[in-house]
Amino acid sequence: MLQLQDIQDAAVRLQGQVLDTPCVESKTLSQIVGAQVFLKFENLQFTASFKERGACNKLVQLSADEQARGVIAMSAGNHAQGVAYHAQRLGMKAVIVMPNFTPGVKVERTRGFGAEVVLHGNSLEESRSHAYALAETRGMTFVHPYDDEAIAAGQGTVALEMLAEQPDLDVLVIAVGGGGLLAGIATAAKALKPEIELIGVQTARFPAMVNAIKGTHHEQGTSTIAEGIAVGHPGVITQEIIARLVDDLVLVQEGDIEQAVLMLLEIEKTLVEGAGAAGLAALVRYPERFKGKKVGLVLSGGNIDPLLLAAIIERGMVRSGRLARIKVSARDIPGVLAQITTTVAAAGANIDEVHHQRAFTLLAAQNVEIELVLQTRGKEHVQQVLAQLRSAGMEADLI
Repeated sequence: MLQLQDIQDAAVRLQGQVLDTPCVESKTLSQIVGAQVFLKFENLQFTASFKERGACNKLVQLSADEQARGVIAMSAGNHAQGVAYHAQRLGMKAVIVMPNFTPGVKVERTRGFGAEVVLHGNSLEESRSHAYALAETRGMTFVHPYDDEAIAAGQGTVALEMLAEQPDLDVLVIAVGGGGLLAGIATAAKALKPEIELIGVQTARFPAMVNAIKGTHHEQGTSTIAEGIAVGHPGVITQEIIARLVDDLVLVQEGDIEQAVLMLLEIEKTLVEGAGAAGLAALVRYPERFKGKKVGLVLSGGNIDPLLLAAIIERGMVRSGRLARIKVSARDIPGVLAQITTTVAAAGANIDEVHHQRAFTLLAAQNVEIELVLQTRGKEHVQQVLAQLRSAGMEADLI
């Protein structure tokens, strides 16, 4: 059974091999959510994820014979990079099995750490089965991403650092997929400070741990922006620890996670992936639950696809009104487009896109419908732009 001593021993092993990341208060986020929020910046690790901790702790404990034969892992993301990087550092051969759909940038990054990448399977389960088979035929040690006490012990060192730096924390809010991070943190935190509250956060699209612990039957989705916690089956070891030590598990929606990613980018100027923002997403969704408390969040990783990040930023701008789509109807006469753009400019908005529509409209034949995408200062400013267009004799509405 995983104990505090295992995690303290892991911390000794990891000294000088992983970064002791800062854990500091975000005054702005604290004001927004009504709780004192402390952020643990695990996205600053070399591979931009806490997964390095568990991987390194596991690898350094292998026997000389096991190290000589090498290790194998299955992962489409952070675990792959953590295992590959530390295997390279320790002079060990690493084979990483990745699903066929793994983005090319992650494949190349993993290869860049010296690992042999095997693309196999159209699902995580197919990839995992192939990895087990390869481990057996090649005589290599399989390194599980979460269901392993050595892995969980390494992840638990996050809690040792957080409580050493911020001993007055009331609650830790931790993302959970397979459960390695939460199980390790819960073991350390509850041993050091029994009264501390532990809350696990899952995306509503992958509620496996919530279902397993609470006996609920939430349906599982097929995709999420928090792919780091998109786990279909929780770990056996981790589930037992979480059931025993964690106070509650909550679900957040995709929109909550998107908002949290954008808040961290704008306010803290730090980049996190979907799973890394899950803790803040819970504070945004359930502010009353954490009001007035000192809350510790782990920004667990920062490996986000640039195109996904661009989409999150754009969607966030739409939600806040800083990107708005409006429809303007006016008489189809020379100069009307110039009049519209001049009115919009006078109102202080910037035009991003213009779509001039004559044929596909129910307006009278002598009228024209123009759709504009505008950059504005927010929802109130959008209404000011619409008011000025209407005062200029045009019909204008938000789409």
